[in-house]
Amino acid sequence: MKSILIIDDEKSICESIQMILDYEGYEVEFSTSALQGIEMLITKNYSALLLDIQMPEMSGFEVLKRAKEIDLALSVIIISAHGSVENAIKATRLGAFDFIEKPIDREKLIISIRNAVEQSNLLHENEEIKKVYIGDGRILGTSKAIKQVLSTVEKVAPLDARVLITGENGTGKELLARAIHNQSSRKDKSFIEVNCAAIPNELIESELFGHEKGSFTGAIQQRLGKFELANKGTIFLDEIGDMSHQAQAKVLRAIEDGKIQRVGGAKSIDVDVRIISATNKNLKEEIERGNFREDLYHRLNVIPIHLPSLKERVEDIPILLEHFAKDITEKHKKAPIKFKDDAIKLLQSINWSGNVRELRNAVERIIILVDRREIEKKDIEFLFSTSGASIGDILTESNSFQDFKEKSEKAFIEKQLLLNDWNISKTAEALEIQRSHLYNKIKKYGIEKED
Repeated sequence: MKSILIIDDEKSICESIQMILDYEGYEVEFSTSALQGIEMLITKNYSALLLDIQMPEMSGFEVLKRAKEIDLALSVIIISAHGSVENAIKATRLGAFDFIEKPIDREKLIISIRNAVEQSNLLHENEEIKKVYIGDGRILGTSKAIKQVLSTVEKVAPLDARVLITGENGTGKELLARAIHNQSSRKDKSFIEVNCAAIPNELIESELFGHEKGSFTGAIQQRLGKFELANKGTIFLDEIGDMSHQAQAKVLRAIEDGKIQRVGGAKSIDVDVRIISATNKNLKEEIERGNFREDLYHRLNVIPIHLPSLKERVEDIPILLEHFAKDITEKHKKAPIKFKDDAIKLLQSINWSGNVRELRNAVERIIILVDRREIEKKDIEFLFSTSGASIGDILTESNSFQDFKEKSEKAFIEKQLLLNDWNISKTAEALEIQRSHLYNKIKKYGIEKED
């Protein structure tokens, strides 16, 4: 999703931004009315919102509050001719992703939009699995590995100790970091996330520590960094293993001195932040390769928490399946489903390289493609090869989800026809569709009986 909404009472501003972003491949809509803009947010999902502060119907800050009520994961970028530190701080506290001063610098706008869209899309992805980890303040699962995580979180959350979360992609590191923050004494203050892998090396220092006006090309205004914005709260350094050496040195200084300097500035600024970091890399190996500072590693790794992969907690898969099935059937307004024991065993046997996120996507795929109330092994094994690879690995030529869905449906129908010896009545009954519907599907997909 790369759709952008602009809300600004100056039509010329909207049109000029639209022209820039159209050229970059974004789908852009705008409204010169704050009230109409809110209605657009209600009726359509957007990746990012560009929002003016001074508008006649209501202020941008009021719209920002409403936008976050509609979609908490929406990335909001404030654009204003009234650029001040006070406005920037207020916008950030209300949940703004960035603050850009008018007249708008094209390169700054493109970089900010790119990062905002990426964050928004990641948050929407994670939203589906958020309940599994922190939806009601607990982590779902009864495995020994999960119980160990729970025990550690309970001990460390109320303290200010630095935490290093390790684990594979899709295990929920960012969600666990939020859970720690939400159970800490800083829970009423800011939780600021920085994806170190998503920010170019030349911009990471500005992102973390801010910059002064004129400190480099494109620095048309003073900008507060994430450390400053997280003061008295928590900063989450995700994918810390991808941070540049120069930025690592400055983070180390911020930890040791409790002070930062903006890029291009000489003034030291006091910051009081709790640092939670995360990585899917082996930092000890990165140290040996010369990619990561050993002294920084020891500062960050006060309390290590390893989030287990699904293969380390297969006994939790039935609990996750039940949770995902309930959530997804409600989302798609479908009847409740249940996984039979043989289907559960099949899903437990798969190597989920994408972990919880991949499992959740697989459950949604099953619910969409398999129209049954009770899911058995035979209903879903067509989705997986004997080696455990998903159908996505088999049907690599699929160009879209619709293409993938049609190929999967064809494979499923072919399998059901074989299981029922090409008896159309029995196959239609098994699929719970009319015979005429099945005939249409066979014709559509060009399915033929092999001699």
